[in-house]
Amino acid sequence: MSPPPSPVLDIYIGYDRQEVVAYHVLCQSILESASRPVRFTPVNLANLKARWARDASPQQSTEFSFSRFLTPWLSGYSGWSLFMDCDMLVRGDIADLFNLADERFAVMCCQHDYVPRDETKFLNHAQARYAKKNWSSVMLLNNARCRALTPEYVRSASGLDLHQFRWLSSGDDVGALPLEWNWLVGEYDYDAGARIAHFTRGGPYFEAYAHCDYADEWRGTLQRTLHAD
Repeated sequence: MSPPPSPVLDIYIGYDRQEVVAYHVLCQSILESASRPVRFTPVNLANLKARWARDASPQQSTEFSFSRFLTPWLSGYSGWSLFMDCDMLVRGDIADLFNLADERFAVMCCQHDYVPRDETKFLNHAQARYAKKNWSSVMLLNNARCRALTPEYVRSASGLDLHQFRWLSSGDDVGALPLEWNWLVGEYDYDAGARIAHFTRGGPYFEAYAHCDYADEWRGTLQRTLHAD
């Protein structure tokens, strides 16, 4: 008889030295409203050197552009895990997102259909345009069905092969999540019901985006992150 599933929600977050504060504020926003225990794992290149390395690409704007796809391997190809970019603010119970997990799919994500408004984004990084852009910024991964994502494959596969889920046998293996779980700030109009605000163009910790939608909420969470009494 197999053991019952763990009550702990496994959350992997991309860690980038350009946005250190973003990682910690995102964790705080999750902790404040999660109704189940959570376990955070930063996907940090500095911690992966012993097994995985890949030269940076001129097209990538974050250190975890490719290493995010190591999440199933880091999870031991077991259970469900959530990967998130760090430039996000969770505005609801993250357990509600895990409750959407559907065994019919290998991966579930918000299936955006948009063209970015700008040519550049934070820190003057180029704003790449490609099909399925930002689908991989929030991924609910059914790890046992993601065994193609070995460190060797992730190290050598092209960016489009990874981000467009070509490592799956069929597009039918990708399930859709409601867009409220990856609301693209500055690309979509403000929505009070957004469950995850994604500062994809640049977070309020950058001067150029200090007054973007949800910025005051982010700064409020920052202050609570820094709280000591």
